[in-house]
Amino acid sequence: MNENAQGKESLEMVRRPLKFRRFSAVELLIALALLFFFFPFVEEVKGGDLIVSLLLSLVLLSAVLAVSDRKGVLLTALVLAIPAIAGRWINHFWPDVVRPAVFLTAALLLTAFVVVNLLRFVLRAPSVNIEVLCASISAYLMLGLMWTMAYWLVDQLTPGAFSFNTNTGKQSMNGFNGFYFSFITLSTVGYGDITPVSRIARWLAAMEAMTGLLYVAVLIARLVALYSIPKSHES
Repeated sequence: MNENAQGKESLEMVRRPLKFRRFSAVELLIALALLFFFFPFVEEVKGGDLIVSLLLSLVLLSAVLAVSDRKGVLLTALVLAIPAIAGRWINHFWPDVVRPAVFLTAALLLTAFVVVNLLRFVLRAPSVNIEVLCASISAYLMLGLMWTMAYWLVDQLTPGAFSFNTNTGKQSMNGFNGFYFSFITLSTVGYGDITPVSRIARWLAAMEAMTGLLYVAVLIARLVALYSIPKSHES
């Protein structure tokens, strides 16, 4: 009887669909914080590009694991992550083999996919907890990272798409310039030191500014609604 029970249990385990543990959004937020903190300081030092590549790879891998709660999501995220991460490293060591536009396109699609899944997780959450809060913050930061890559890609494909109204620093959206412009636009501050000139650059900047405003308004309303649910049930 025991052997039969063990055999049935083993058969059920084989037939049971695979489930993947959601990598905590807390770890993703920590990886993002490391990238954002070190990005402006390491870019100009010797070996800074290597450190940025490591931190960016850590963020992308953490993002893949954070949204991979189902097999289909994991496979899709891996298909997008492999060319993004591999392309970044190949471009770092052999710039003539893989152009930046290749890994930027893959990374752009991956970050968009991650943001959609993080927002789905937040909007479907039954109540507010640390996981939901970290996922909300991570999605906002990933939005800024997504537009950073979009500006860099536009600058690569159409040189002169951005005007630099300053004589200091690089006159390119590569690296920290794109990061800086993206988050300044996302927060709708706009200092005027970098100006989008081409139609696609202006369109991207306008879309990011509107996204930043709508994100804060909608997410705050959603989190407040979730926070009030347990109290309404208790009364």
